[in-house]
Amino acid sequence: MEFQPSVALVILNWNTAAYLKRFIPALIAATYPNKEIYVIDNNSTDNSVELLQNNFPQVHVLRQEENKGFAAGYNSGLRQIDADYFLIINSDLEATPGFIEPLVALMENDKNIAACQSKLLSLNDKRTFEYAGAAGGWIDRLGLPFAKGRVFTTIEEDHGQYQQAEPIFWASGACMFLRASVFHKLGGFYEYYYMHQEDIDLCWRAQNSGYTIYSCPQSVVYHIGGGTLSWENHLKTFLTFRNNYIMLSRNLPFLHATGIVAFRMVVDFIGCFYFLVTGKAGISKAIIKAEFAFLYWLFFYTKTKNQQRKGFLAKHGIYDGTVLIPYFVNNKKVFSKIVK
Repeated sequence: MEFQPSVALVILNWNTAAYLKRFIPALIAATYPNKEIYVIDNNSTDNSVELLQNNFPQVHVLRQEENKGFAAGYNSGLRQIDADYFLIINSDLEATPGFIEPLVALMENDKNIAACQSKLLSLNDKRTFEYAGAAGGWIDRLGLPFAKGRVFTTIEEDHGQYQQAEPIFWASGACMFLRASVFHKLGGFYEYYYMHQEDIDLCWRAQNSGYTIYSCPQSVVYHIGGGTLSWENHLKTFLTFRNNYIMLSRNLPFLHATGIVAFRMVVDFIGCFYFLVTGKAGISKAIIKAEFAFLYWLFFYTKTKNQQRKGFLAKHGIYDGTVLIPYFVNNKKVFSKIVK
């Protein structure tokens, strides 16, 4: 009988009982045989745990005593799971029956791949990509993330234009297939982030250690997601800006990081005035708060002295320049027109 590596499908849950009830059956029905399903529950206050115990007894529930957020929640849970691969999945994601097999085949064929991602399409409109990662993540030299099929708030329809499995810079945490040994070797997600950018940071660190990250569009899933980043949610705005500065500082060489982060902070601070005059003072406050929070991390918390910082050297999925220019100045709104 052909060897089939073990795959742990792992959902991090906090008060999403309705999603679990709706989407767990598709995971159970997935055709890959050597799989186990786990739900790491971040101390939910709804009926998530009771729902799982009563309706899905084959699902393993790992209960946390507090809401640890995305990074620490997954780290804590994954340390308790023994598998060859981790497939971390958002609770609001609908799987297709054969979505695991292409991921396993890709990673088994190339042991240097640390992580890959499925093609993420929108559950609300299955013709279009989904914001959280689309067909694979890229980054520009200012540290701004975008994806094949999604640049800033422009989301493309899927016409098979990104069907090639190929190296990318980051795989989306909404549906990320991880080689378990590499995840543990890297120390898991950086917990200070709490949520946002930890998936990009992990992929960057993997590449700094000599591994590659891939897209696997032959694996298809449908994601509800949050759509574009809700600027009305000031916590999300705060975490996105703060964590992006931290990520650059952790992975770029010191002098390079100093220049890039200083430039970004000045530009972002100037942008605060735009939000002020357009009546969105809360966004301005979140950005300024993020800059001060980053400086606190930099001077009082950072513990990355021994981390490899190879920057953008020998990496895939990097736009040479900033995506701001083609998108806002040259009116090139889709990935295929920006990246030739």
